[in-house]
Amino acid sequence: MSTLKIPAGYNAVMPYLIVNDAATLMQFLTTVFDAKLKMHHPNPDGSYGHAEVTVGDSCIMFSETMKGFEANTAGLFIYVDNADERYKLALENGATSIMPPADQDYGRSCGVKDINGNTWWITSAK
Repeated sequence: MSTLKIPAGYNAVMPYLIVNDAATLMQFLTTVFDAKLKMHHPNPDGSYGHAEVTVGDSCIMFSETMKGFEANTAGLFIYVDNADERYKLALENGATSIMPPADQDYGRSCGVKDINGNTWWITSAK
């Protein structure tokens, strides 16, 4: 088997979200998950042509929809420090509840849908 080369700061698998409102997604990621902007290549109109954020040690890539690249949605599972607090922040920042926080075998977990239609399964490990 060959040796996989991955640039520093990247993962073998990373979500790439194409959304109708990338500026709102950026605000959501920053406020709810403490995302840090890693890279932003704007389109000529200033919208997000390509952006990358880090959340913990993970990278999430995203862009604004454009001709040939229509919006798609994803389901993402994310570990956080406090699921209840992050759930509350998500709702305060436009998300809708899918599942309120509850204790599960694997930790405290809940689900929200962001304004772009992505589902976030927010979990604090036991």
